Amino acid sequence: MKVSNDDILAMMRSDDRREQGYRLLMRQYGRALYWHIRRIVVDHDDAEDALQETAIKIFDRLASYNGDGDLMAWVYSIATREALQVLRRHTSIFQSIDSLGEALADKLPAPSRVDGDKASLLLQRALLTLPTTQRMAFNMRYFDDMSYEQIAAVTGKSVATLKTNYHYATERIKDYITSNES
Repeated sequence: MKVSNDDILAMMRSDDRREQGYRLLMRQYGRALYWHIRRIVVDHDDAEDALQETAIKIFDRLASYNGDGDLMAWVYSIATREALQVLRRHTSIFQSIDSLGEALADKLPAPSRVDGDKASLLLQRALLTLPTTQRMAFNMRYFDDMSYEQIAAVTGKSVATLKTNYHYATERIKDYITSNES
């Protein structure tokens, strides 16, 4: 049974029901947050670490959430920042997180371990060739089925910028898949 965000917030702000509300929030969004983070960081262990940090920050920062905007967007923005923080830990001082694509691609399973879903692996490899902002816009729009307005609330980017990033991402993915199909 899906509980409304308003009900979850009311529980989380109540001293005697805070933990119950928090558990409901994580039950409702935990799996989606894990996969959102995992699509950014690729590695399962890194995704678990970022999800744990996300959960802690949600719990700690609830008092600062003023209720403006969508609860899902607020939760996703925390998860996105934590995932990007994990990526930053994998870079050197003069390296951008956009340069991690090849290293992240190495963490993907070998084609023989994908159980015949080579198209999915090809898509994942294509995604890792994208700049981080394009990859996040694509992931949230395509996999998480978020509106551009929701993605804008998560990323702080304008809707027009996100539409442009999504368009370029889809074109680059198509080009990658066309040139790498066997």
